Amino acid sequence: MKISVVGIPVRDQAKALQFYTEVLGFVKKTDIPLSEGNRWLTVVSKHQQDGPELLLEPAPNHFEPAKVFQEALFNAGIPYTQFNVDDVEAEYDRLSKLGVEFSMKPTDVGTAKIAVLNDTCGNNIQLVEMK
Repeated sequence: MKISVVGIPVRDQAKALQFYTEVLGFVKKTDIPLSEGNRWLTVVSKHQQDGPELLLEPAPNHFEPAKVFQEALFNAGIPYTQFNVDDVEAEYDRLSKLGVEFSMKPTDVGTAKIAVLNDTCGNNIQLVEMK
């Protein structure tokens, strides 16, 4: 068994695709039109293009409990997911220059260094540098 696709709820798939590719640096892998203007839209790490795909899922727009859950996590400051990086400070500097908002600047937490950013689509995302 292996993980091939993991979903993250987004309020606007086009905006999410732009943020996740142009700002975070992921690569679009799959873009299949579905009903009602939705898409099966995935991105992957440019360093691991055959690795797990991140599904930019429009669930909050069509399923109220998903929207409530997403808002509750965001308002509590809880990250929806995390992405590993080699250097949190360098990513923080790069992304800050691109206008990305961080709710937590790089912070040493013992076994890792973390930072938390706003993905502009309803989610907090934690960046993690393992020590």
